[in-house]
Amino acid sequence: MRITKRTNIAVRLLMYCAAHQGRLVTKSEIADVCNISENHLAQVINQLSQLGYLNTQRGRNGGMCLGMPSDAIRIGEVFRHVEGNLPMVECFADADNSCPLTDACRLKLALRDAAQAFYASLDEITLDALVCDNTDLLKILNPVVCAR
Repeated sequence: MRITKRTNIAVRLLMYCAAHQGRLVTKSEIADVCNISENHLAQVINQLSQLGYLNTQRGRNGGMCLGMPSDAIRIGEVFRHVEGNLPMVECFADADNSCPLTDACRLKLALRDAAQAFYASLDEITLDALVCDNTDLLKILNPVVCAR
């Protein structure tokens, strides 16, 4: 399974915010540290704030922070929200499916089961588990404060 760039950015963004709890972080600092284009980042920030994962504050002293505790953010849920209804393979799509094997293909069922297992596995992981006590990650993100 391949994760979209948007989901990859979303997880990096959330990890950065979790590593910097207690203060507002800026789009430009996240872009620098996490090697993300500010344009792509802005789109993901907007989506995550609409979903309640982030609180944003506009203005000169603005920025963003987590919209909920890091131990309440399940990575599988984030993936589902950000990925949306993107089909894993062509035959999962209602439109533009040109595969002649769709009605008889057993691989489709196996892939659906695998995707469900993938998300179920990620549902067990919280943002807090990814960040806290992860010394190597915290060195890279250079946090001010760690959650907990």
